[in-house]
Amino acid sequence: MCGHSSGMIGFPLRLLAREVYDRVCAIKGEQNVALITGEERIEPQNARYFCCTVEAMPVHGHAGERDYAFVALDEAQLAADPERGHIFTDRMLRARGREETMLLGSATLQPMVKALVPRAELIERPRFSTLRHAGSCKLSRLPPRSAVVAFGAEQVYAMAEMLRRFRGGAAVVMGALSPETRNKQVELFQNGEVDYIVATDAIGMGLNLDLHHVAFGALTKFDGRRKRRLTPAEMAQIAGRAGRHQRDGTFGTVSGMRENQASPPEFTEEEVYAIEEHRFQPLTHLFWREAEPRFGSIGELIGDLESPPDRPELKPAPEAIDLAVLKRLADEPFAAEIGGAGLVRRFWEVCSLPDFRSVGVEPHARFVARLWQDLRQGYLGADFVAARIAELDRMQGDIDTLQGRIAAIRSWAYICQRPDWVLARDEMAARARAVEAKLSDALHARLTERFVNRRTAILMRSLGQDGSALPVNLESDGRVTVEGEVIGRLEGFRFAVDPQAGHADRKMLLSAGEKALPGILAQRAAWLMSEGLDALELSDGAIAWDGHVLANVDMPDDFGTPRLTLAREIAMLPDASRKQLEQGLLAWLEAKLEPLEPLRKLALAARDPGAGSEARALLHTLIAGHGAVSREKAGLQHLPKELRPYLRKLGVVFGALDIFAHALLKPAPRQLLHALGIDLRPLQDAMLPVIPEQRRLPAGYRPAGTQAIRVDLAEKIMRAAFEARAKAGGERNVRFALDTALGISIGLEEGNLVRLLGSAGFRCQKARALEEGAHGPPAPDRWSWRPRRAGDERDHKGRPERGKRKGGRKAGHRSSGQKDRSGQSGPQKTGGAFDALADLLG
Repeated sequence: MCGHSSGMIGFPLRLLAREVYDRVCAIKGEQNVALITGEERIEPQNARYFCCTVEAMPVHGHAGERDYAFVALDEAQLAADPERGHIFTDRMLRARGREETMLLGSATLQPMVKALVPRAELIERPRFSTLRHAGSCKLSRLPPRSAVVAFGAEQVYAMAEMLRRFRGGAAVVMGALSPETRNKQVELFQNGEVDYIVATDAIGMGLNLDLHHVAFGALTKFDGRRKRRLTPAEMAQIAGRAGRHQRDGTFGTVSGMRENQASPPEFTEEEVYAIEEHRFQPLTHLFWREAEPRFGSIGELIGDLESPPDRPELKPAPEAIDLAVLKRLADEPFAAEIGGAGLVRRFWEVCSLPDFRSVGVEPHARFVARLWQDLRQGYLGADFVAARIAELDRMQGDIDTLQGRIAAIRSWAYICQRPDWVLARDEMAARARAVEAKLSDALHARLTERFVNRRTAILMRSLGQDGSALPVNLESDGRVTVEGEVIGRLEGFRFAVDPQAGHADRKMLLSAGEKALPGILAQRAAWLMSEGLDALELSDGAIAWDGHVLANVDMPDDFGTPRLTLAREIAMLPDASRKQLEQGLLAWLEAKLEPLEPLRKLALAARDPGAGSEARALLHTLIAGHGAVSREKAGLQHLPKELRPYLRKLGVVFGALDIFAHALLKPAPRQLLHALGIDLRPLQDAMLPVIPEQRRLPAGYRPAGTQAIRVDLAEKIMRAAFEARAKAGGERNVRFALDTALGISIGLEEGNLVRLLGSAGFRCQKARALEEGAHGPPAPDRWSWRPRRAGDERDHKGRPERGKRKGGRKAGHRSSGQKDRSGQSGPQKTGGAFDALADLLG
């Protein structure tokens, strides 16, 4: 065509027309090339080359039409198609170029061309590649770069879903898709993002693909009237997509599909021979319908359209949908008002609106009737058309919903192309095309989302025999990716499959991760040891990283070198990396355990035979109490006095109420004992001096009324009380003043301070209040001390518990067998603060 001064080609699909339009524009320039389809019209004023759909071809001889130096008709054998054949037949008979006319089509058309156009020169172009039958194959074992042909949306969706599970996905091509969506789906396949394409028989025309194999999911189709077997020529048209130019291709069927039929589809020997040798039964007739009917009335129009042809090679075309709609609306009341050639012609043009929605005669006729009611008065208003287009400008919905909107917007795009139907035609047509483009993008996204699992497709191509060669990367946030697709994430050192992966994908992803991860885990371990130690933490007796356990910690009885039990996930590390990680964790842990050095010294002393059994027993009790134990539970009565200096050198403090290791009352060792799971009592992080009373006190505290006080601070308060008593003479019943500022300053309430001192035997006698009218400072409270007898049990508030005095005697009375301080018989050896006083005074 480009070798002539002007030209026109008619294509069976607007997709093909657009493709060739772009190619001709690159050669001749956009100002010289026109594109005319039912839904789109690009016609520069001086255009000389026209790319059209067959229905939109301007035919020479029509009123106002120009002639062209060159005219071509592509896929001319479609003149035998029941639905559109009469249009192709008309163009074959009447579309002529001034200098050259070409009819492009299958060799089966040859007898018809000889009969209808005797002067035509017949030129054959043989296929350079061979096409071979490959038999049946399961869908899961299809070779890469294959197309699966199905008939019906349900079968297309089912096969695409199966390929998604087995092979990572497939592109989808159906006749109901818009050309834009179809192009984008084909691009998925051509670019190699997927290795499979599932299509209806629409693949057989207008799509040039890089295909190696075509597999038929069925060999029968519903042609609008009945379900029939494909003809060998139709099979060859589809199978011929495999192999291009000099590259051979194969075709076959899909087995293992669950259908109503008893056995999978199979080609007969005759069909295989015909396809492989390109030998098909010639066409014996073409369909024809009067192309220039008369418009005197609706009845006359219908009569001309149903008139028979006058040549034996031509057959009357089956009733197409435009004629069916015309006959259906001819019975409506408004049809009686349609008269005159102009109005009847206009009515026929409205009835010729294509059924883009494929809803059938009755629903389509109702739509045409509404359109006619709006058009009979003149033009459609721009506001009205804009509102209809806006109603379809919605991207929400599933695949079927979006396909329906695309079909509807194609109807409006067709309407907007008519020069005498819509005001502001160019603007409305542009709006319709823009909405169709947006809907096509949305539909492409839905199809890709549903039928393409890019992650699985990449793994299927990359997995191979050597899993370590997978291009697996570890992102900074822990995601594990293959060529940008997430297959899972590392939680610590454990690989977890992406939770969005389907059940069928999980096994493959886990396998891919396990094969490729050792190298990545080794890098992760090296990074952790060099830069990530600050992120480690000790919790619940284990070393954790970002909440994931790396190793459990087992502390020996002597609090020496801890033992680590590595988590199972770390076993995937190479041996060298695992040993390095274990040594690094152990070094980190030993530095972390430095605050427990005082406890370690106590444990070593408790194992020293030279310390004496009494001292070791006390040390064991102190260790069991994690650094603090009350005097009542310490067994001091068995400890010789001469061993106390030895224990004091180890940091042991003998208090009035408690025995404790002061170094272990600091926050760091308390936090470590709790983190190691050794001390299961509640933790007081900051080891505050005073805290509210709790049902279960943290380690290192003792109760004081409605509060609890740290044992070392309680000891300070006791020492201050004993020193105040000593300054007053130290006699048994001496009364003395006590400054309570120390206890109040650290946060003890006055009443709780009194109860704390009461637990050590101190009693407070409140001073009398000043008499009314008296002046001056009030008298200070007076304190006295009375030691607690053995067996004199007291509650947590320092008060003697009723009914628990030994022998029925009052506390403080001597009984027989007891000695006083002068060595005579007196009270039994007292515990608690009485012994503490002897320590302080000694």
